[in-house]
Amino acid sequence: MILKLFFTAFRTRKHRLLLALTLVSMCLLTFASQLEILAIGVITKRGPDAFELFGPIKEGKLAVADSISKTDLDQRWNAIDSENKGYITSSETNKYLSKWQKSNLLDRVQQGWNTILPISDNLTNLALFIVFVALFKALTLFIQRYTTRLIAIRVSRDLRQKYFEHIQSLPMSFYQKYHIGSLASRVVGDASMVAEAINATLVNYIQTPFMVITTLTLCFMTSWELASLVFFGFPFIIFPIVFIAKRVKRISKQIQTTQESFASALIDFVAGIQTVKVFAMEDFSLRKYKERNQKMADLEQKSARYDLASRPIVHTISMSFLASAILYGLYVLQMGVSDVLVFCGLLYIFYEPIKKFAEENSHIQRGIAAAERMQEVMDIKPQIEDNPNAIPLIQFNDSIEFNNVWFGYDANNWILKDVSFTIKKGQTVAIVGPTGAGKSTIVQLLPRLYDVQKGTISIDGKPIHMYSQRSLREMIAFVPQRPFLFLDTITQNIAFGRPFTPSQVQAAAKKSHAEEFILRLPQGYATELDEGGKNLSGGQQQRLAIARALVKEAPVLIMDEATSSLDNVSEHHIKAAIQQLHGQVTQIIIAHRLSTIESADKIIFLDKGKKIAEGTKDELLVSCPAFKHMWELGRTASD
Repeated sequence: MILKLFFTAFRTRKHRLLLALTLVSMCLLTFASQLEILAIGVITKRGPDAFELFGPIKEGKLAVADSISKTDLDQRWNAIDSENKGYITSSETNKYLSKWQKSNLLDRVQQGWNTILPISDNLTNLALFIVFVALFKALTLFIQRYTTRLIAIRVSRDLRQKYFEHIQSLPMSFYQKYHIGSLASRVVGDASMVAEAINATLVNYIQTPFMVITTLTLCFMTSWELASLVFFGFPFIIFPIVFIAKRVKRISKQIQTTQESFASALIDFVAGIQTVKVFAMEDFSLRKYKERNQKMADLEQKSARYDLASRPIVHTISMSFLASAILYGLYVLQMGVSDVLVFCGLLYIFYEPIKKFAEENSHIQRGIAAAERMQEVMDIKPQIEDNPNAIPLIQFNDSIEFNNVWFGYDANNWILKDVSFTIKKGQTVAIVGPTGAGKSTIVQLLPRLYDVQKGTISIDGKPIHMYSQRSLREMIAFVPQRPFLFLDTITQNIAFGRPFTPSQVQAAAKKSHAEEFILRLPQGYATELDEGGKNLSGGQQQRLAIARALVKEAPVLIMDEATSSLDNVSEHHIKAAIQQLHGQVTQIIIAHRLSTIESADKIIFLDKGKKIAEGTKDELLVSCPAFKHMWELGRTASD
């Protein structure tokens, strides 16, 4: 899963260039770390001591002596001072030792560097060498960390973008299945976890193998006998890492699921705060919140135990073998202190990424769990897609027809049953009926927010699935029962992302009778709305939603309980606006307050998903007892 997202994340050329720069910086950082250890060896390498230099020759190589006689000293002195100068130099000593000692890694590094910049006998050059190594390490470390951070930022950005683009294409049924807290958690938290996992993958599966292989090679070049010890410790480190990784992944999934529930509980509380306070149920809300909060804390504690246990275990094993290498090198192989120090430093570099592997692997496992959750949504295919031969709906010329339409959110529960009717261009048609009759479902089927199971909906004689969704929805202006307002100015809320002129926005506001309260606001049309339009009353929010629909000047206007939040005066103004649009715009109005639609050309009465009657108000008062009863109740309530 993580590899699939890894390759998806680096499809673009810019990302591949950044990846290449990151990989190069990782390699250079590895070399810098190794060079740093070798620099320490160069600093500490002071040459052989007397017991090594004047020791006996055994089996063709120098051995460290426990004691030196004057005869041994004179004999070795004469061998080194072949010209009888009376003194010996460092270069003469190293030349003599090279005959009897096998050249090791540190010697070759020192000799090679001396050809570029002599450091053995020049303190200034040695200081420059150390400064160069320090600067090289600092530069590569910064580049490596910065590029990996950039990768995390850009991959997270792209994942959030793709996720949002995808969920916009999904049907309304998707939003009924998933809670808003779950979607918010996945688009923010999961994308960040996946980005971190990709970074951890770069470290664990590219940098770590490169560092381990190259460092192990240098260890063998220093001493193959000591390097052999590494293979004994390696299995003891791998087993706990694998064991912990499996449990971290399982717990990560549980944590992410609990986080969704936790976020949902918080969102529900904030959304229903008025109800909670009016019913004095703060204790009930707090109890629900505490239960989810404690459950998440318990899982996080369990995860922390595994996360924090990995490094101490690996550290204990690696340090045990490091101590064994020091003792074996110094007292068995009789290596010089600088050589053992270099080997131990390289061994530290070898084990350090393996120790980090466990920590980075926990990030990877969390990322895999997050990726699987994101992929669960990304794999959902849009149920409503454009026909390959779909044509644009350029204009509405004749009529809208519902022909024997059946629809249900599930197969065993039909919301609409064999509904048929026709709406002519320019007509004002009202759809009424008791709650649950299927009125709102009809106006959601027309713009293809859902597709019918049986029957057809046609515009100008063509089934609506023959038109592209975008062109179909461009022909419709919609006023929902609950207006959607966002954080921006009143002008932008009415224009809703379209390039309408200020005069067009103001004209729509006048028609919806919203301008009368807009002009009373401190900054008029430039007033910033709070989240969800909380600084406006329900009726004011509804009038802005009506203005948004009117400014679009679409040929079809749908109003779903659009006057439910309006007072009688505002309702009268909206009723007048509806009458002004009569004949100019095809209007489909759903209303419980029947006074709003008494002048409609046609009223369709629904009950339990079936069309019971159709006609003008006067016709239905005679032919439909259920409508007559509803009308009389409405008149009584208004009186």
